[in-house]
Amino acid sequence: MAHALDRIRVGSAPDSWGVWFPDDPQQVPWERFLDEVAEAGYSWIELGPYGYLPTDPARLTDEVTKRNLKVSAGTIFCGLHRGPSEWDSTWEQVSNVAALTQAMDAKHLVVIPSFWRDDKTAEILEPPELTTEQWRNLTTGMERLGREVKDRYGLDIVVHPHADTHIDTEEHVERFLDSTDSGAVNLCLDTGHYAYCGGDSVKLIETYGERIGYLHLKQVDPEILADVVKNEVPFGPAVARGVMCEPPAGVPELGPVLTAAQKLGVDLFAIVEQDMYPCEPDKPLPIAVRTRKFLRSCGA
Repeated sequence: MAHALDRIRVGSAPDSWGVWFPDDPQQVPWERFLDEVAEAGYSWIELGPYGYLPTDPARLTDEVTKRNLKVSAGTIFCGLHRGPSEWDSTWEQVSNVAALTQAMDAKHLVVIPSFWRDDKTAEILEPPELTTEQWRNLTTGMERLGREVKDRYGLDIVVHPHADTHIDTEEHVERFLDSTDSGAVNLCLDTGHYAYCGGDSVKLIETYGERIGYLHLKQVDPEILADVVKNEVPFGPAVARGVMCEPPAGVPELGPVLTAAQKLGVDLFAIVEQDMYPCEPDKPLPIAVRTRKFLRSCGA
C-alpha cells in the first residue's frame, strides 16, 4: 500500500494551526507553525493569510529551506461577481500574493470567493444566490484572473468552493465549472467544505476529473453539521463548535477520495486543512502528527 498514491503530494497549512488572519493574538507565532509542521512530518505548506509568514522572499526561502519545507500555493479572496469595478482592488491583493508564491517556486494560487455572510457576526452581507448577471461577472472575472495570473506569474488559479460563499453546493460548483474554460480556471476541491455544503467529493472527482487541480483534505463532524444546518449557523461559529474535525472521525472518508484522485493520473497536491480558529496553542501539533500517520495508512 505504501506507494499506492504516488501521484498525491501531501502537505499542511497555517489553517491547521488555527491561523485565519495575518496578525491575531489568538494565533501561534509563524516560527512555531513552521517548526511544528516540519516536526509533524509534512514537507509541503501553503502561505496562509498574506502577511502571516514573512513576505520577503529571501527571508521566507531561508526559513522554509532550513526546515526542509516547500511551498505549494498562496491564497486570495475576491468578490469578482460584483463586476469589473472589483478588478483593481482584487489585482492589488493578487499581485502581492502571486509574486511571493512565484518567488517560492510554487505553481498554484488558491482563490476563495468572498463571503455572503460575515463569518464572525453572521450579518448577511449579500443574497446567497447570485443573479444571472452576477454569475456572468463571476465566471468571466475568474477566467480573466486565471489568464492574467498565468501570463504574469506562471501560476495556475484553483477556485476553492467554500461554505457561506456563492460557490458552495454541488449545483453551484457544477454551474461554475460548466460555464468556465478549463484552460483558464480549475478547482481546488476542499473535501470538508464540499461535504459541509452537501456535496460528494468522490462523485465530483469522477465526473469533473479534468477540472480538479488541487485538493484540500478536511472532514466534517456529521452531528455538529446537522445542527449547524438546522439552525443556520454561520461558518465562523460553526468552526468554533468543532464542525471541522480530525480525520478519520468525520466525513467524507478520505481513503476513497485519495484513490479517486490517484486514478486521474496527474500529480496533485493534497493539503490538510483542519479549520480550528481559535484554538489552544498546544492543540494542533498532536493532531497534525496523527493526521499524517493516518494519511500514510491510506497510502499517501
